[in-house]
Amino acid sequence: MNLSGQIVTIFGGTGFVGRYIVAELAKLGARVRVVTRHPESAYFLRTNGAVGQIVPEFCDYKDSKNIAHAVRGSSLVINCLGILFEKRKGDFENIHVTISRDIAAACRDQKIPRFIHLSALAVDRAQSLYAQSKIKGEQEIFKNFPSATILRPSVIFGAEDKFFNMFAKLSLFAPALPLIGGGKTLFQPVFVNDVADGVMACIKNPQTSGQIYELGGPEVLSFRDIYKKLFEHTGITRALITLPWSVAKIQAQILNLMPTPLLTPDQVISLKTDNIVTAGSKTFLDLGVEPRSLDSILPTYLSHYRPGGRFGNKKRA
Repeated sequence: MNLSGQIVTIFGGTGFVGRYIVAELAKLGARVRVVTRHPESAYFLRTNGAVGQIVPEFCDYKDSKNIAHAVRGSSLVINCLGILFEKRKGDFENIHVTISRDIAAACRDQKIPRFIHLSALAVDRAQSLYAQSKIKGEQEIFKNFPSATILRPSVIFGAEDKFFNMFAKLSLFAPALPLIGGGKTLFQPVFVNDVADGVMACIKNPQTSGQIYELGGPEVLSFRDIYKKLFEHTGITRALITLPWSVAKIQAQILNLMPTPLLTPDQVISLKTDNIVTAGSKTFLDLGVEPRSLDSILPTYLSHYRPGGRFGNKKRA
């Protein structure tokens, strides 16, 4: 698909992953329409392209007509909308299912050539409300737009992530860090730029239509291993305390009262399922993308947590 001069509409373009996809689309010469409830929040994206190439557009997601208007004339629609916790009961259902369904239906009705949707790894196996809403959203998308491409990334890391950065900030003042369920849950962290490259690979290959791809990095790590990586690249070491599932759930109920909770009871349920690529699934390999390792990326943004900065562990000559 040649996107030069073509309209590409992206939902969730101001988010962690979306902003990298917008940048890549601009490099391909696309006219990028960033759909958002708050157009001013997308202004920072305009520097990724020429004047007028990246245009924020207001959309009331509750109105399916608004969504239909947003995708008008597009050669490609990408949905990156997603939340990790609910501020109000029903947010998962609304954002992951209803809005995803309405976007897919609008693409179908307007005969949009391609639709790419970002989901999450292990949602077909986990028992959390988050996972259940994600898999239901995928089903609604295929029901309304069978040729959609769905990408399921593992935990995504990068400069603006809320995973390594969150634990790094905690380690600055917390005397110990929790190992929920013993820290045995497995993850396959994936670099945000690699996810964006995966989206670009799908755009360029029409054979990816109607397919699901599971995107994981080159390393499979337990939660305990992830802490070790964090300590290695920040130079900070903290004790690790095992939290049984029952205790973690109680603590999560308290933390869930925070405006931006560090942990929710639903996330504790998600942690009971390994977040790794399943055998036999289509992966980065099928897209021709080679994912980058944690060690090649983490130093680029975790070094500022290190006492003395990036070279705080180096002896002076």
